Amino acid sequence: MELKRARERSGLTQEELAVKAGLSIAMVQSLEAGRRNGSTKTALKLSEVLNTSIDELLHGNINTNSTSPSENSVQKEAAK
Repeated sequence: MELKRARERSGLTQEELAVKAGLSIAMVQSLEAGRRNGSTKTALKLSEVLNTSIDELLHGNINTNSTSPSENSVQKEAAK
């Protein structure tokens, strides 16, 4: 999960994110460290608070067009 990068880009501390998302600080820390995986509901809430897509939170992908992740991989490979 790319939560830490998205949180830092939003200028939030772990505590601020936890409060805004209705999570414990321990949960945010565990998600960032990869010790826990959040539920779909948690991912949706985090994406709303951080103003980002779930895809970016999970994979670090910033999709600005309608291509699928597999198409993006092909495009990246072709650009090399």
